[in-house]
Amino acid sequence: MPKKAVAPKVLRITLVKSVIGYSQRQKDTVRALGLRRINQTVEQKDSPVIRGMISKVNHLVNVEE
Repeated sequence: MPKKAVAPKVLRITLVKSVIGYSQRQKDTVRALGLRRINQTVEQKDSPVIRGMISKVNHLVNVEE
């Protein structure tokens, strides 16, 4: 019997603080997550790569599973 494909978890990521005054590396990480402006929310698939990016800018974003 074939296994059912499980839908990957989705993370809702919201930028809650401005990136002004933070390092260029953190600004680039926020942009790579797909965030452009404050209070913008994007949905990303849950993966170790995305989790790592979130952990580097967790002081700037809110995450919902």
